[in-house]
Amino acid sequence: MAHIIVVGNEKGGAGKSTVSMHVATALARMGHNVSALDLDLRQKTFGRYAHNRTAYLAKEGLDLPGPHYHDLPEVDPDKLKPGENVYDRRLSAAVAELEPDSDFIVIDCPGSHTRLSQVAHSLADTLVTPLNDSFVDFDLLAHVDTDGLKILGPSVYSEMVWNARQLRAQAGLKPIDWIVVRNRLGAQQMVNKEKMGAALENLAKRIGFRTAPGFNERVIFRELFPRGLTLLDLKDIGVKGLNISNVAARQELRDLVKALNLPGVTVEF
Repeated sequence: MAHIIVVGNEKGGAGKSTVSMHVATALARMGHNVSALDLDLRQKTFGRYAHNRTAYLAKEGLDLPGPHYHDLPEVDPDKLKPGENVYDRRLSAAVAELEPDSDFIVIDCPGSHTRLSQVAHSLADTLVTPLNDSFVDFDLLAHVDTDGLKILGPSVYSEMVWNARQLRAQAGLKPIDWIVVRNRLGAQQMVNKEKMGAALENLAKRIGFRTAPGFNERVIFRELFPRGLTLLDLKDIGVKGLNISNVAARQELRDLVKALNLPGVTVEF
């Protein structure tokens, strides 16, 4: 049975699609069969990333490993059971079709609260929540007092994850392994960075997640998108010498994949 990785939060601009594409491609390059779904049916950044990759590789005559992207199947409303939600059926049909032949299914969620996102979270074996290193983004997880030290209570996204955990428990499924990924960390030990670290450590104990370092802000991510490439593809397209920023970004990806602690995965890049 495929291991389902859901990348989600309810805020845009945190790097969900970048994380999704890089993790999915890394797993594929390590020999795993990876399927991909994008639940942002309007913008489809992850889907566009995957389509860009297919087009670029075909144009250049390259054969590089990568995730197999799939759109959600259409469902005839007349065939729905009484009270059944069409989005539930579309997602469950997609997962049922992909599970037999996939080692991993990577699902990228929209940066908003949708029915599809709710259902996807309940399917997650591993939940990855990218978070910019800012209390603006932290507010998605919990409310804090004015000095940023005391946790006042969980916020809307944490409550949705809690509901997903309850649904999994009722179905007899194993608990979600939730990892909050700290993107755009500053290089220096600034006050905000230290406060964020302390707040996340405090909250992690209360609501049950792990933390992992993610990606710093790098121009290379924006440059690679039109070709659908990742940091791991650079040498294959003829880049002979990686600059310091690219090498550091590869190490960030390596550290992230290791931190996910996925079953059957030995990080080899």
